[in-house]
Amino acid sequence: MVATDEQLAAGQCSAKVVDAATGEYLPDPACTPGATDPAVTQENLDSTICMSGYTATVRPPASNTDKVKAESLREYGQTAAKTTEYDHLISLELGGTNSVSNLWPEPNKASATGTTNPKDAVENTLHKAICTHKVTLSAAQNAIAHNWVTAVKDLGL
Repeated sequence: MVATDEQLAAGQCSAKVVDAATGEYLPDPACTPGATDPAVTQENLDSTICMSGYTATVRPPASNTDKVKAESLREYGQTAAKTTEYDHLISLELGGTNSVSNLWPEPNKASATGTTNPKDAVENTLHKAICTHKVTLSAAQNAIAHNWVTAVKDLGL
């Protein structure tokens, strides 16, 4: 289920273009500040995000996200595209939550053929760093919420 923790108006939000050619866009921090799942803590990493298959246990089905995704597209002034990913700013694999404040329609590079985008590699790098205890959960969550494009560098990874 997607938690509706904020109400936004159509056209209220705008993604910041960092580098359109490489698909680097940041969500509007006033609309998508990110949100974390309080059930995921530094103490229980092995039984939550570092456990194989964890995200499948917390990812909502498309039937729950379709309506919210359409609303989010309107809020960001976007139209549906096959390359736009309805993405968690703080990904589920980093202990993010399924809430409106953590979900946004992430554009992709113009040459993209699907929803795989550069942010996915950042999420994977941060996940590995958390699970190998190179960075703390909160440091990774804060870095990706602040600026996913620079998160890996900001954490010294």
